[in-house]
Amino acid sequence: MQKFGIGQPVRRVEDVRFITGAGAFTDDLNLPGQTIAYMLRSPYGHARINSINTSDALAAPGVIAVITGADLAADGVGTLPCVTAGVIQNRDGTPITAPDHPALVIDTARYLGDGVAFVIAETLNQAKDAAELIDIDWEDLPAAATIETAEADGAPVIHEAAPDNVCFDWDMGDAAAVDKVFAGAARISKCDVIHNRVIPHAIETRAALGEWNVAEDRYVLRTSTQGANGMRDILAGMILGVGPEKLRIITPDVGGGFGMKTFVYPEQILVLYAAKKLGRPVKWTGERSDSFQSDSHGRDWITETELALDESNHIIGLRIKNRVAMGAYLSQFATFVPSISAGRILGGVYKIPAIHYHCIGVFTNAVPVDAYRGAGRPEAAYIIERAVNQAAIEVGMTQDEFRRINFIGKEEMPYQHPFGFVFDSGDYNTNLDDAMKNADWAGFEARKADSAANGKLRGIGMAYYIECTLGGPSEDAVINFLEDDTVEIITGTMSNGQGHETAWAQLVAEQLGVPFENIKLVQGDTDRVATGAGTGGSHSLYMAAGAFKGTSEKVVDKGKIIASLMLDADKDEIDFDEGLFAARGTNRTVGIMDVAAKARKVDELPGDFQEMFVDGLNSQATYAYETSTFPNGCHICEIEIDPETGNTDIVAYTVVDDFGKIINPILVAGQVHGGVVQGIGQALTEHCVYEPDTGQLLTGSFMDYCMPRADDMPNISFQTNEVLCTTNPYGIKGCGEAGTIGACPSSINAVIDALSGYGVTAIDMPATPLKIWQAIQDGSRQAAE
Repeated sequence: MQKFGIGQPVRRVEDVRFITGAGAFTDDLNLPGQTIAYMLRSPYGHARINSINTSDALAAPGVIAVITGADLAADGVGTLPCVTAGVIQNRDGTPITAPDHPALVIDTARYLGDGVAFVIAETLNQAKDAAELIDIDWEDLPAAATIETAEADGAPVIHEAAPDNVCFDWDMGDAAAVDKVFAGAARISKCDVIHNRVIPHAIETRAALGEWNVAEDRYVLRTSTQGANGMRDILAGMILGVGPEKLRIITPDVGGGFGMKTFVYPEQILVLYAAKKLGRPVKWTGERSDSFQSDSHGRDWITETELALDESNHIIGLRIKNRVAMGAYLSQFATFVPSISAGRILGGVYKIPAIHYHCIGVFTNAVPVDAYRGAGRPEAAYIIERAVNQAAIEVGMTQDEFRRINFIGKEEMPYQHPFGFVFDSGDYNTNLDDAMKNADWAGFEARKADSAANGKLRGIGMAYYIECTLGGPSEDAVINFLEDDTVEIITGTMSNGQGHETAWAQLVAEQLGVPFENIKLVQGDTDRVATGAGTGGSHSLYMAAGAFKGTSEKVVDKGKIIASLMLDADKDEIDFDEGLFAARGTNRTVGIMDVAAKARKVDELPGDFQEMFVDGLNSQATYAYETSTFPNGCHICEIEIDPETGNTDIVAYTVVDDFGKIINPILVAGQVHGGVVQGIGQALTEHCVYEPDTGQLLTGSFMDYCMPRADDMPNISFQTNEVLCTTNPYGIKGCGEAGTIGACPSSINAVIDALSGYGVTAIDMPATPLKIWQAIQDGSRQAAE
């Protein structure tokens, strides 16, 4: 085994530059002659622009240009697309409603923060001052910022193309068959939940630096992304109307993404448009208020769930009706997230033979909603795990007992889900056993008694999640051996905090035995990275690993030819192991770096080899996506509540995960820890709130939007059980989103358990101190009556 190979706890090599301030993020980049842009946003949730006058702003000191929606329309700049709009259709077979989403408002602002004018000046302060001089005649319109207000009779119409504010009305599964199952059920358990709207809040705000390269006759965009290639294709072909060769995107270091930096935003379009118009680079960097008002938001669903049980409490049917907020427009993957992405795992890890899922998308006067860490999978896990917990309470079974009798067994793998896909592997009972042991579930009653003696309530909750990872059609990997002995590796994934520079180097070090410290990752530059699906959906590792494996095999195959010359042996008699080529049956060996150096000296090779080795050992391979993987695991949350204040302390948190083969346990633990914190944040503190009938954002800063703090979090007990995936070369399943997926239901189940003495069987996220205190007061009053 390589010292820095697969399975080793190698510390992140990229962290040295990050913690010493040597990282280079988009806002750190500057170009000669660059200008600075500021986005003027709508202060209204819904308003018509009767007129807009920019003359005073244009006359202000330092101002170079003011761009409006009319300018973009006149020049034929395209609108922001929803690339998944055609993936689903309405239940009646008609297309969904997908209105145009202009980069700047043309006549009607549909959410607070909608871009109205893009002001470009020599300095940021000059641009801000000029924005205040833009004279806009606004006509304030009634708004519908929530699902309930948008669905109400007589609700304000957000888009004329959707007079009832319905974007789509879609379903999955056989409704008639499920209805028949419910008609014969011994018991029906109902559980309604709300998935609160949240904001991703990456530590690095969005930024974009646009340039028109006259010499190369093309655009250059430096911006924070989760995949430069996909963004290039959308920006070039769908918006700017040019070929992909006319746009180069460079993504430097990225400070967090969580799905939000996957998408094209208006500012990226505008800096490119303006740079070409002005002949000078244009830079825009978002402030935190821009994040609140314009970064894609997450979640915002209302779900009604029913479980049909037989006489033995086995689940025989699942029926779900879901209403989901789209926001004012459809973001890039908006329709896919609540439909297919969530729908595929709505049954969780349970043997449920009949499932029907009905999903209605609703336009609201709010920021568009799209993928946020998990992209429909956290919502799906929350739905089934809350419903399972509720059913367990109703039938008088413990949380683990009800789950166990309904689990898909290890011996039943591969298991075909009612919706057609196949779970290839998993051992849910073992993971549950280990989690309960690690959490000392058996000792909970004693701890609960101790809490009660101190005037506190104690609760414990579990959740067992499964994730269906998402993948692009393929991933390429390139390995180049440079003159200075650097081993350059190139792939189309994009690290935004996951540690790809370390993990990808471990893969190649394991496969080729090259020195770990010699390996350098190239990513995020469409001139260097020809193709790539970016990073998202927990697919990067198994896709990149498959691609690098294929590339490494090509390197070794070419290396055996050179080694055969160096060792005076036939190619078929050359073996390769841990970086050494050896002539079989002899003690003659040569290292791969020496072979690479020899291969670069093309002129010294026999004539019939020279064409083959024009690029030395450099090689490229493509790994094609075949099927999803299914990470899974058990989360157990233990909390203590002060009944006088409703304050909740998480006193213990336990996770046992099955991610298949682990490449680097340190990186995996870091991903899980971060995901758990984000899930707990949604469960207990975070909530993006709009005033329903005005669309005013009531939680527009960290004064009102409560992010989880370090002292809110306990130490997290974390363990992995490797049950290898059978559908990719290394048995990898993926881990990037798993922590978030399991954390919401386990946390809320723990809160409900703690409040069970007050008759509480449900509480919506976020379970804030006020909400908990109110539930305790209501329970006390009902008991007194």
